Amino acid sequence: MNFAQRPVSSVPTLSRLSDVDVLDFGDGENLINPDWVDAVEAHLDVVTAHGGPRALVTTASGKFWSNGLDLQWLMGNGEQIPAFSARVQALFARLLTLSVPTVAAIQGHAFGAAAMLALAHDQRVMRTDRGYFCFPEVDIQIPFTDGMCDLITAKLAPPAAHESMTSARRYGGSDALAAGLVDAAVAENELFDEALSRARALAPKAGATLGLIKARLYRHATASLRETDGRG
Repeated sequence: MNFAQRPVSSVPTLSRLSDVDVLDFGDGENLINPDWVDAVEAHLDVVTAHGGPRALVTTASGKFWSNGLDLQWLMGNGEQIPAFSARVQALFARLLTLSVPTVAAIQGHAFGAAAMLALAHDQRVMRTDRGYFCFPEVDIQIPFTDGMCDLITAKLAPPAAHESMTSARRYGGSDALAAGLVDAAVAENELFDEALSRARALAPKAGATLGLIKARLYRHATASLRETDGRG
C-alpha cells in the first residue's frame, strides 16, 4: 500500500489491512486533548479485542504526526490539568505494554507528549526529508513528570535521553536514527510501507505473553506513569 493511499481524516480513525490495524491520527495538528484521547482509547479497545496475529501502525497526514498536548485546552481548563495529565500518562503506559506489536509511522512533526507517545511504541519509522522529533519542555518551561522521565529513559540510551530532554533539540529523521530515537528513517514514499512491513512481521507475536513481557520489561516506567498525579 502506498503511503498516499492510506485513510486520511481530521480525527483519529481506525482501519484494517489484513492483520494490521492502522490508527490514523488525522490531518491537522492532532493535538492531545480529552476528545482525542477518547477516540484513541476506543480504537485501542478494538485493536486489542482481535484474536490471532495482529499489529498496530499509527500514522497521520500533513505536517504533523502530532503536535503534542493541546495547550489552548489546558489553559482554558486549569482545574482539569492534574486528572488529564494522569490520563495521558495512563495512555502512554497502555501503549507501552500493549499485547499487540506497535509501529509508529512518523510522517511529520512529533513534539512533546506526542514524542513520548511515539517512544511508547515498539518501533518507530520516520521520514528523512521532513518533520522533527522534539521534547520542547525546557524551552516552554513545562517540566517532565517522573513518569515521563522514566518512559524516556526506559527507551533511550542515557546520552540521547539527556540531550533530547535538556536541549529541546529538533531531530530530523536521519539525526533521530543516529541518536536511537527511531528505528528507521526512509523517504516519504517508503514510510508507510516500511512501517506496515515491520508490523506484519511482528503480528504473530501478539497475545498475552507479549503483553506480559512488555509489562515486566517496563514495569518501573509503567508504575511511575500510573502513579503520578500530573504534578511531577
